[in-house]
Amino acid sequence: MDNPPAEGSDLIVIASDLKEARRVQRLIEKQLKATSFSEREMFGIRLSLEEALVNAIKHGNRLDPLKKVEIEYTVQINHFEIRITDEGPGYIPDKVPDCKADENLTRPGGRGLFLMRHYMTEVRVAPPGNQLYMAKVHENGSKVPKSS
Repeated sequence: MDNPPAEGSDLIVIASDLKEARRVQRLIEKQLKATSFSEREMFGIRLSLEEALVNAIKHGNRLDPLKKVEIEYTVQINHFEIRITDEGPGYIPDKVPDCKADENLTRPGGRGLFLMRHYMTEVRVAPPGNQLYMAKVHENGSKVPKSS
């Protein structure tokens, strides 16, 4: 990522540490409060963000404190997007077991990706599978932000 982030964007690099992930979540949530997203949309973004960061740290970097997670995001009044890149080997999204299948209902795995796809407008995993892109477009893009 050689280009600097666009206006309204930020680039943060953290160690594979769940406390650092929570700090980034709080920072992004604070910025999202100034948008026109509804409470339901905010819930979905928060949940998706948490799942994505935990997946990058636990599954991608395998909790290795020497590995980094790069988070590039943009918060706009009606749009949020984020790219999370870990230093892990990656995965193939189509190979993740369907968490809704009867044989997988009691098994962990796949639920985070399922939730992200449910709540976000767009979710993509770039090859080799260690970079996740998510975007959320406000359900009513013309809505005026709430007054404080």
